[in-house]
Amino acid sequence: MNSLLLTGGRVIDPSQSLDLTADVLVVEGKVAMIGKGIDAGVPADAEVVDVSGWVVCPGLIDLHVHLREPGQSAKETIATGSAAAARGGFSSIVAMPNTSPAIDNPGTVALIQAKAERESVVNLYIAGAITKGIAGEELAPIGSLKKAGVVAITDDGHCVQNNDIMRRALEYARMFDLPVFDHCQDYGLVTDGVMHEGYWSALLGLRGWPATGEDMIVARNILLAELTGAHIHCQHISSARSVEMIRQAKGRGLTVTGEACPHHFTLTDAAIAGGEEFWKKDGRGICGIGAGGGDRPVWPTYDTRFKMNPPLRSAADREAVLQGVVDGTLEILCSDHAPHCDYEKDVEFDYAPFGITGLENELALALMQLYHSGRMGLPEIIRRYTEAPARLLRLQKGTLKPGSDADVTVIDPDMSWTFTVADTRSKSTNNPFYGWPLKGAPLMTVVAGATVHQDARAKARVMVIK
Repeated sequence: MNSLLLTGGRVIDPSQSLDLTADVLVVEGKVAMIGKGIDAGVPADAEVVDVSGWVVCPGLIDLHVHLREPGQSAKETIATGSAAAARGGFSSIVAMPNTSPAIDNPGTVALIQAKAERESVVNLYIAGAITKGIAGEELAPIGSLKKAGVVAITDDGHCVQNNDIMRRALEYARMFDLPVFDHCQDYGLVTDGVMHEGYWSALLGLRGWPATGEDMIVARNILLAELTGAHIHCQHISSARSVEMIRQAKGRGLTVTGEACPHHFTLTDAAIAGGEEFWKKDGRGICGIGAGGGDRPVWPTYDTRFKMNPPLRSAADREAVLQGVVDGTLEILCSDHAPHCDYEKDVEFDYAPFGITGLENELALALMQLYHSGRMGLPEIIRRYTEAPARLLRLQKGTLKPGSDADVTVIDPDMSWTFTVADTRSKSTNNPFYGWPLKGAPLMTVVAGATVHQDARAKARVMVIK
């Protein structure tokens, strides 16, 4: 493996409470040393990169990614999805099981592991299904899935409606020390809703998806976590009431955690109305927080790039999610990267699939809405992408401790850039943030000592190839 010396960067590693200017030496795929002015012990063939003025942190982890393989490779593949992850600064990702066939047996896990070994440029972990076929009717072989190597179980994209089945899943998961991820959606309340139920759904004549449909399942999960003692992780939280329930549950010591996606704390349902209406009704858009000004985006009304599950919600919900991230109630950030073919989204809003891509721009959105807005410091944001997901998944990742795998991300938190379709490594382009002025970008992604993404600015800083 190549050796690497990153010199003069701001090293932030929440797992070690590190925040200092130092060099990082990588030798044979492992972190060898962190210190100032490292010279001794640097291999003769080391690549040296001057990262002064930039942030060096553990490789970022996204624990909520849809790679679509097997069965839906027209949308995304392990190769293209992992390339998008690397470009976004992520050295590790977790693939969701709602593929075709679903990842509900050890054979499918082995298939993905073999393909990932050949084609993935980042560490790829796998979440297994809670129920067979993600149908919510019969438990998948949870013990066998754990033995095959899954790091969590979830029916993401669907939600187990039968409370007794969910209880049994939690009991089995606790036996096998697996966290259970849940897509919180009560079908009886949500029915056929396509956007947040409120002012804008009424104005646009679209069927509403009430926030209570999320709250009901979050409440169910908290009760079941208390009953079983299992760890349940509520995915892509979007509702103010759900944030508050998770806050109270954690305050009582229950093993309940939650995650937030940048699109839910950046946009609101007003965006679906398009163009100027978004800014009249909701002036705290991304161009008003941390982006340093710039032209206001203009979208058509009923733009299906803004259709996701759970949906974009009200300004009050968005503020509550932001506060939940800041105070640690929602301790993990992730993308819910959900690629779809262009032709699938190019239909009436009612018929378009839910979901957007996000791996390549989520870090910039998080930095803008949390760091550049003054809400959070860099160490705490980085913690939510490194130490927190690694701890939840019991991974030996998310750290720069000497001897650990050399998964490293280099970030320029102040870099201004515009995300375009031409930039994307993903196979799909269903992303609402193309053309937006962004601030903060990953410049290098290193996996086990190998550089899998390097921005032109970082390439220009390569000092010596000995």
